Amino acid sequence: MTTAVTRRWRPRSLLQLVLLAFLVVMLPLAVLMIQAGQALSELSRLADVSARQAVEETRRARSLGALALEMERGARQYAVVEQEGLLDIFDERLAEFRQLLAQQRRLLPDDPHVAALEEALDGLAELPDLPLEAFKARLEDFLPFAEHTEAMRQATNRRIDERIDAISARAEDVQIRLWWQTAALVSASLVLMLLFTRLIIHPIRQLEGRILGIGSLGGDTERHQSPLKGPAELVTLGERLDWLASRLDDLEAQKQQFLRHMSHELKTPLASVREGSSLLADGVAGEVTPRQREILDLIDTSGRELQQLIEQLLDYNLLKHSRQLDIARLDVATVVKEVLAKHRLALDNKEMRVSCFHGPLTWALDATATARVLDNLISNAVAYGEDGGELEIRARTLPDRLVIEVANSGEPIVEEDRERLFEAFYQGRVRRKGPLKGSGIGLSVAADCARLQQGRLELVDDPRLAVCFRLTLPWPTPLLEPGDPNPQPALAGNDATKDLS
Repeated sequence: MTTAVTRRWRPRSLLQLVLLAFLVVMLPLAVLMIQAGQALSELSRLADVSARQAVEETRRARSLGALALEMERGARQYAVVEQEGLLDIFDERLAEFRQLLAQQRRLLPDDPHVAALEEALDGLAELPDLPLEAFKARLEDFLPFAEHTEAMRQATNRRIDERIDAISARAEDVQIRLWWQTAALVSASLVLMLLFTRLIIHPIRQLEGRILGIGSLGGDTERHQSPLKGPAELVTLGERLDWLASRLDDLEAQKQQFLRHMSHELKTPLASVREGSSLLADGVAGEVTPRQREILDLIDTSGRELQQLIEQLLDYNLLKHSRQLDIARLDVATVVKEVLAKHRLALDNKEMRVSCFHGPLTWALDATATARVLDNLISNAVAYGEDGGELEIRARTLPDRLVIEVANSGEPIVEEDRERLFEAFYQGRVRRKGPLKGSGIGLSVAADCARLQQGRLELVDDPRLAVCFRLTLPWPTPLLEPGDPNPQPALAGNDATKDLS
């Protein structure tokens, strides 16, 4: 259970964690948007102010040029017509020029042409007071005056161009700064996103691990080692899973106890039934007629099959809860012959011809698990095989694995049953031959025994026989001895068979 301290340092709910993650991740992006807006606003303001000033200064420079031309025109007209009104107009234009020139000096404070124009204005202001002849002689002063005016206009244009270049450089600096800020803030957002993703995903993965631990054996230890931390909903769900796991453990223990008791309760009366039928068949209670012997044989066969079903059920339950292996170097042919001996009577009753490979064939394996695989495969061949048919057991070794094949004649397994053939309690469309129906766990137990040894059991196609199961077992790596480059036995193939029928 979680403590008050662990609850204090996490969001109270998954919704709060998601909202907090959204706000924190969006915070750098919001800062980026604000800074970008401020930078763009500043650039826009600078561009607007610069444009207004450029228009105003350009217009002023043009006005100065026009006034200079009007002043020269008015002076030359006065020299020709000698009208006093032209001098008044000259004085007005001179005053306007002086006023505009003072404004232009703020733009070009150190420009020599502005200073020259101011000196020229002082000289031109003396023209209305001069005699006519002196006035006409001073008309040549307008030529340098016009040149200085044009030079001032060009200087104004250059100053405007410099200002535009400065704004462009400022815009470029702002763009570079925004790129760096974008990279930094987006990276921060990604880091925060990954952080909050881990905060959300980590408890979910812990829950997934607990669910997998509940669904598989041996997961309880891991489930209790790491307490779940995260939003309250997920912590509560983890606590519910722990409760469910404990309940399942209790139910599993009860199931184990039930199976142990039932196996004892079933085997004891079954043994009595088989012993009684055997005594009757031996004539202990009197002479047995052929009809009665037939019934006793049926009872004995059914009891034997019932005992086999009980043992399969116990084997299945044992495999699900005990995964200990006893790997040793054994003669595979000896293991196969021991299993065949258990089925000798059933094979004789079906008049099946048995072919088995020659030994010795040494391999490192678990004798009990391998015998269970072969026992179930041979039982299947007896139950579903053809009366008077063939049963072949073949074996061969490859550089890193042992291959055992159990094939029999009879009705082939339909395609619809192949996918679910090794599922527990699944029974295919082909009915079992005999008075008892199968449990559907024989092939599942065989496949589990193969997987326990890191091998596999599969149904393969055989060119001669209808049904062929292939058991593949690898050579256990821990048993490899140093300096032993080829510890595997020699090849034992299909041709090394003998008829055991």
